[in-house]
Amino acid sequence: MLLLGMNLMKTGLENTAQAKLRIALKRLAGSPLKAGISGLVATMLVQSSTAVSVLSVGFVNAGIMNLRQAIGILLGANVGTCIMVQIISFNVTAVAALTGFIGLFLWLRGKNSSLYNLGRALSGFGLIFCGLKLLSVSFTPLQNAGWFLDYLYSLSSNPILAVAAGTLGSALLHSSAAATGIVMLLSGQGMLPLPAAVALVLGNNIGTCITAVVASLAGSTAGKRVALAHVFLNIAGAALFLPLLGAFTSLVALTADSLSRQVANAHTLFNIISSVIAFPFIYPLGKLMELLVRDSGRKK
Repeated sequence: MLLLGMNLMKTGLENTAQAKLRIALKRLAGSPLKAGISGLVATMLVQSSTAVSVLSVGFVNAGIMNLRQAIGILLGANVGTCIMVQIISFNVTAVAALTGFIGLFLWLRGKNSSLYNLGRALSGFGLIFCGLKLLSVSFTPLQNAGWFLDYLYSLSSNPILAVAAGTLGSALLHSSAAATGIVMLLSGQGMLPLPAAVALVLGNNIGTCITAVVASLAGSTAGKRVALAHVFLNIAGAALFLPLLGAFTSLVALTADSLSRQVANAHTLFNIISSVIAFPFIYPLGKLMELLVRDSGRKK
């Protein structure tokens, strides 16, 4: 239900804003800074950094956008995806259920109009929170399962394993927001300590790159460079934060009272800080991607 809700909301918002989104990205993605703002706004509108990254790969494949602009969009998209995670961290299940019913009514009555797509998106929003509520109920019996708790707590002593687990989970779900939502549930129920939750969040950001990588495989060399840059940025961000995991966790613990809110804030702070640090290196990163992914069709 969680994944279905994510997909419905993503496709509904994409269909509503797709034409305008493509035009806006092409027009606004001038300098890397403008591209970053475009990626941020686009991801906030469609609530899917994966969709924006795949769109960027397509633009570069078509020669509409250059590599540096695409990297700027990816950095902005990483920040934009934090909005959904922050929304999930609040207890808005009742409001979301009502929104879902309104969306279902619009979806059934819209008949392929803009109301149809809006209703689809609102229905997906409602399903996301219903899915999270069901997951919360399902996890409750595991609070007394020693083997499950031992496994979760073992992640605290092995942050690299936690990052790998988060990467795998996000890659399988094709959504860092959904994977982070599950981490928030486990933390909120006291089954997952904050250090392990933060390490899982770092991995979630790496795993979300898989869709853009798959989308680039059949494309041009330029598109492959964009996908590799996306993977490189998120791995580099995780590698930067891992040695500072203790200090970062202590900082995150000061941002909220509940563990689930702290996890959401960790996701937001990680993406904002890593994107800000990466921005001055967009041009060197572009050069590095050109060295790593050679243009096989280049004439000598």
